[in-house]
Amino acid sequence: MATSTKAAAPAKKNSGFQGMKAAWIILVVCACLGYGVWYFVMGNPDNFIGGDRSGHPANLLGTVYKGGFVVGLILTLLFTVICLGFERFLAIRTASGKMNLAKFTAQVKDAIRAQNFDEARNLCNKMQGSVANVVMASINMYQTVEGDSTLKKAAKIAKIQQAHEEATQLEMPTLQMNMPMVATIVSLGTLTALFGTVLGMIGSFQALSAGGGADSMALSAGISEALVNTASGILTSWVATVVYNFFSNKIDKLTYALDEIGYTIAATYDSNHTEA
Repeated sequence: MATSTKAAAPAKKNSGFQGMKAAWIILVVCACLGYGVWYFVMGNPDNFIGGDRSGHPANLLGTVYKGGFVVGLILTLLFTVICLGFERFLAIRTASGKMNLAKFTAQVKDAIRAQNFDEARNLCNKMQGSVANVVMASINMYQTVEGDSTLKKAAKIAKIQQAHEEATQLEMPTLQMNMPMVATIVSLGTLTALFGTVLGMIGSFQALSAGGGADSMALSAGISEALVNTASGILTSWVATVVYNFFSNKIDKLTYALDEIGYTIAATYDSNHTEA
């Protein structure tokens, strides 16, 4: 049964992209992009009959432009969730490490059960990322308390578990960063669509109340505004829901792996030490 030295090495830090803390910068950039696309691309005079934005749309882009300023807001939300999706992908890929998570979990558990901590450390150094950092911190505490004769067995196990939990809490911000913003956009997409739909219907009813064929274009514009905002808002919420659930599942897998290894480390100490 191989054992390592008692000296505790510091946990290996993550290398690579750690996530973007100032997410409001993404929001501002996406707002400029969203309204730029709405006004300059969709509102291009070529997209309207006679080159007049106030006239009848000549294609789909012109029709979407008729959805009004709410379209720019919805595009802002859509671009934001796409950018945050890429941001979360890079951050969680870094946190996940360089090895297959299931393979790493199985191998490091086997090494810990055999009390082969040199092998466990080597695996952590190869893996890197959040899981490896937490495992390294737990192993360090395992070896620290193992040589402490002033603590009882229960207290030592409690310290190992505490070190594991503290290391996990230090890694969780990297995993969950900006996820609340994505969750908010899930709801905001639908609510913004509803807001735009109501504005469009108000315009339609105003055209109807005026009466006469001269207001048919205003009626058509109001209906277009309502439908365009409904469709674009639903699309935004759909994308945000997929992004949120996808990365929530990734985070859950990492959390389960951490819990599994933490239990293995504490259980290994309990089974290999007979002191009270």
